[in-house]
Amino acid sequence: MTLSRQQLRQLVRKRRQALTAQQQTRAAEQLLAQLSRHPVVAAADKIAIYLANDSEINTLPFIHWCWQQGKTVYLPVLHPFSKGQLLFLHYDQDTAMTVNHLGITEPKLDLQKICPVEQLDVLLTPLVAFDISGDRLGMGGGFYDRTLEKWHRRHQAGETTKLHPIGLAHDCQRVETIPSECWDVPIPEIITPGKVYRCE
Repeated sequence: MTLSRQQLRQLVRKRRQALTAQQQTRAAEQLLAQLSRHPVVAAADKIAIYLANDSEINTLPFIHWCWQQGKTVYLPVLHPFSKGQLLFLHYDQDTAMTVNHLGITEPKLDLQKICPVEQLDVLLTPLVAFDISGDRLGMGGGFYDRTLEKWHRRHQAGETTKLHPIGLAHDCQRVETIPSECWDVPIPEIITPGKVYRCE
C-alpha cells in the first residue's frame, strides 16, 4: 500500500517523537561527528541551519562547534511580507530571539543581519522524511523548496554554485519512496547520525 504524503508525515513524526532523551542526545553527538568531518562543512565560512523542533535532532552542539571554529551561523526567519519565503539572519550568543506564528523560535528581524541564500556556503535543511533518491518531505509549507528553487535550476543546468544544500534527519526518518510533486526540490546529500547519503 502506498502512503500519501500526509500519512507519511504522520508516520515518520511518530517514529521521531518515540525516540528517548538518551537516543536524542546520542543522535546529536553522532550528527556533530558526521558534520564536523564533512569536507564541505569543514571548509565553509557561512552556514545556515535551524533550531530543532518537533523531536528533530538537536542542532545546538553543531552550532556551538561552528562558533568555536570561527564560522558564521545563520538561522531561517519567516519573511515578514512574502508569504512562504525564508530569510537567513546571522545568529550568535547575543542574538535577540522571538517566536513566530508557527511557534518556532527565530532571530528578531534585523535587515543588516540578512545573508542572501546565494552567498551561503552550506544550507542545512530540516525534513520529516527522505528517500535515497534525495527526495525530502517537509512539514508541508514549501519553505525550503522555494528557498532552493533558484539553486536547483542552476544546478540542473550544470552551473557551478557556491551553495551546498544538505538535509539532516534521524536514521528512522528514511522511507522507501517519497511521492514527489512537481515543485519538490531534491537534496543532493542527506546526513543522519549513522550515514551520509549522496543522492546524485
